[in-house]
Amino acid sequence: MNMNLKLLAYKLRKDTVDLICAGKAGHIGGDMSVMEVLVELYFHQMNISPENMDDPNRDLFVLSKGHSVEAYYSILAEKGFIPKEELHREFSKFGSKYIGHPNNKLPGIEMNSGSLGHGLPVCVGMAKAGKMDNRDYRVYTVMGDGELAEGSVWEGVMAASHYKLDNLCAVVDRNRLQISGNTEDVMHQDDLHERFKSFGWHVIDVADGNDIDQLEAAFNEAKTVKGKPTVLIANTVKGKGSKVMEDKANWHHKVPTEEEYAQIMADFKKAEEALQ
Repeated sequence: MNMNLKLLAYKLRKDTVDLICAGKAGHIGGDMSVMEVLVELYFHQMNISPENMDDPNRDLFVLSKGHSVEAYYSILAEKGFIPKEELHREFSKFGSKYIGHPNNKLPGIEMNSGSLGHGLPVCVGMAKAGKMDNRDYRVYTVMGDGELAEGSVWEGVMAASHYKLDNLCAVVDRNRLQISGNTEDVMHQDDLHERFKSFGWHVIDVADGNDIDQLEAAFNEAKTVKGKPTVLIANTVKGKGSKVMEDKANWHHKVPTEEEYAQIMADFKKAEEALQ
């Protein structure tokens, strides 16, 4: 199971890079860093599929760092929510529904996102509604670490703890880079574990947030927590998978050249071979 998911993450990296090249736009660095988190959620953890997407008991997901939509679209296409050929043909074209941030007119997307700081507060409402309605669904959101500079995030953190929302699990894609550089230079975050803990959250540090096994253990632990929300601090690598992109802030939003594309795909192939 996990080996298949590890290989799937690289297959979807290739799909995502192809999507960005076809659309001539995309937040490629964050797409790569968040891929394993999305794969583990959609193909192992969450009760969500095209068959149950209108079921009130389905799990709910919001990609708060909505600029990483290309990875999200690739996940949704692989899962069968949206047609892959249409996605690659229409992404980022004029008048297309496949726009550069999540669009809830598309099946499988719960809310429009990408205006940073909104995902977690909305998920607090979803989780609170689940408690009020005695539903057993879980609510997940993925935030960028640069996004944590938004004050609305911390209002949501405070409310989630106050209402004891143990059906809520947030993930921080802690790749330490944002569009203008290193997160610690832009707005230093000190110890995120202690910061969330001080707000009453259960905190799980994922040493390698690009490792499916570690993510599986963390999400499984989150499901056992009672009386408080959980956050995973997923220590990831921006541009994960290729030496062309890894840990480089200028790959926050970028379309590879032909030469860069060839090297990226070669690096992905090498990573896949190492997994087999």
